[in-house]
Amino acid sequence: MAKATKKQALGRGLSALLKENDMTVRSANHEKATEIIGNIIELKLDQIEVNPFQPRTYFDEEALKELADSIKILGVIQPITVRRVDDKFQLVSGERRFRASKLIGNKTIPAYIRLANDQEMLEMALVENIQRKNLDPIEVALSYQRLIDEINLTQEELGGRVGKKRSTVTNYLRLLKLDPIIQTGMRDGFVSMGHGRALINIDNTLLQLEVYEKILKDGLSVRQTEALVANMKQEKPNKTVTSNTTPSFVNESQDKFNRFFGQKVAISVNAKGKGKIAISFGSEEEFNKIKALLNLGDS
Repeated sequence: MAKATKKQALGRGLSALLKENDMTVRSANHEKATEIIGNIIELKLDQIEVNPFQPRTYFDEEALKELADSIKILGVIQPITVRRVDDKFQLVSGERRFRASKLIGNKTIPAYIRLANDQEMLEMALVENIQRKNLDPIEVALSYQRLIDEINLTQEELGGRVGKKRSTVTNYLRLLKLDPIIQTGMRDGFVSMGHGRALINIDNTLLQLEVYEKILKDGLSVRQTEALVANMKQEKPNKTVTSNTTPSFVNESQDKFNRFFGQKVAISVNAKGKGKIAISFGSEEEFNKIKALLNLGDS
């Protein structure tokens, strides 16, 4: 009988176990609130703020619904992690569990309370996201770059933090040298990291884009792309290719575009002065925000 009771409790998730066994469950307004550090408590969802340093901006709605269905049946198996800020709590990790719990109308969630300053918050958020399997290569590369820039890590130190070889870190960071249009294509899944690594070997941005368009048009594999790039270098060994220089009027406006739309805006200009502007979005919500900024409305 005891075994059956234990199995049933596990099936309801950590929230149920905490409530039944009173394991260090304290209200966030407990008079000795400092004692909650290092413990798992049942927190009200409306006491929790999302992580301001969260690098991930897109959460797949379908995947969230699947997680929500699982939580509805089994409860939250793994507690989220938060830090205390005044009378509120900020998420350190577990935003998907937090969002999914809100989606099904839960009022509380089990949370582990820890101490963390802003730099540690940023580092933990970035490292947690990097370790996820469903990040695209550009998201990983951008997270690596932020860790290097904002935490002042070397590539060697970064590799140690995320459990990767230095060469792996370098390969991801090199992707950020690709034309923004190609980066956007990689984020959208039109080309793979292997395609990107092959395209990096083309110094001229215009040629990069030509090969990128050929990959999309002809459905070239990574090996075919590598062979095409190698042949291009062999066929024109003595030809000096003038590198593409982005016009100053574009460089001066790039940051303004990014800030206005709240997204990475890819701007490219060819030798004839013609250009393209591509605005990335990761969800219907982000698309609607862009539409509202452009005053397109629903008509």
